[in-house]
Amino acid sequence: MSDHFFVVTGGPGAGKTSLITELARRGFHTIPESGRAIIREEMQSGGDALPWADRTAYAERMLQRDLRSYEDAQAHSGPVIFDRGIPDILGYLTLCSLPVPPHVAAAAKAARYNRRVFLTPFWDEIFTQDTERKQSQTEAEATCAVMFETYIALGYEIIELPRTDIARRADFVCEQLAI
Repeated sequence: MSDHFFVVTGGPGAGKTSLITELARRGFHTIPESGRAIIREEMQSGGDALPWADRTAYAERMLQRDLRSYEDAQAHSGPVIFDRGIPDILGYLTLCSLPVPPHVAAAAKAARYNRRVFLTPFWDEIFTQDTERKQSQTEAEATCAVMFETYIALGYEIIELPRTDIARRADFVCEQLAI
């Protein structure tokens, strides 16, 4: 387990990336969400490893990138904040009613993060869609619920972030990291 690795998870459009950006501005080492980068790459190259095309290929690409990020982050001794963790891939496959390959389940169990995982709850007031985030409000809420269940099943403790502005959310995370 890497006690200094912290995950921020939840549904799309709940403020994860904005929070990660603020934490990076405050000097924390952060790891961006792999899913968005893969979507941009696949759209540019005409590939189909996309959540609206080949979901299994998309999950495999996320796993490859997330495992590499996890390994690279080992070089940092201070807190590292991840915009989603490897268990999110397990949750994604579950949400999509796709089989979870044994190597994905094994990776989610082996690549451990700090037991405290930050969850951005669905928040209607800030939820938006864009070219990379096409999920509906219903899908966003379901994603949040699946991520909660996935991390709990893997033995993590969920810390729900308050529905407040980014600065206060970042303050909350900083307070939690000091505990």
